[in-house]
Amino acid sequence: MPVPLISAQSLEKTYVSGGQRITALGSLSFTLSKGESLSLVGRSGSGKSTLLNILCGLQSVDRGELQVLGHRFPGSQSEDTESLWARLRRQRLGVVFQDANLMPALTLLESIQLRCHLAGTPSDQAPGWLEKLGIGELGNRYPDQVSGGQRQRAAIAMVFAMNPEVILADEPTGSLDKHTADAVADLLLGMQKERGCALVLATHDLALAERCDQLIDLGSAG
Repeated sequence: MPVPLISAQSLEKTYVSGGQRITALGSLSFTLSKGESLSLVGRSGSGKSTLLNILCGLQSVDRGELQVLGHRFPGSQSEDTESLWARLRRQRLGVVFQDANLMPALTLLESIQLRCHLAGTPSDQAPGWLEKLGIGELGNRYPDQVSGGQRQRAAIAMVFAMNPEVILADEPTGSLDKHTADAVADLLLGMQKERGCALVLATHDLALAERCDQLIDLGSAG
């Protein structure tokens, strides 16, 4: 059997708000291997974004065992673990946000070139990634000069250009109209299968979620 890229066993995460303890994740377990996709569904506040933040090191778990890309992460963060997470995000973990998260001062092409530089992948391939995502003619435009769907395509191109082993996507089509959302979803899932990386996708779109190999319903908030 292939070694999982992500292994989560009995993950728990709680918050304290207004003197009340709120469970964001309760004893969650799953594994994800190369080329597999996993969708997370559930109402707002059910823990989808919390889990993605944990899987890329922006938050830590209270209890449970987490291994990502061959590294075991304890619940408490240290300077060493934060440095390791930063290196993984730079080179091996790609993150796609709902709002595309492009730098406003850089053109679409420059954003992809910067991502390539940080990941150590050839920056001369950046124009080709824009072409693959159908926006090759927009490379010299800035994020505020293109549509939401075009920004999201650029964000996906930026992530794939770093050649990640795992992609974490947080509602990548949530702010798009249905036609554009379907096109972006097709590109994301198609490129994920073509490249053979793993994908964790948080979405409110059940039809999109069901296209993934695994589905976890985190339920309602609380």
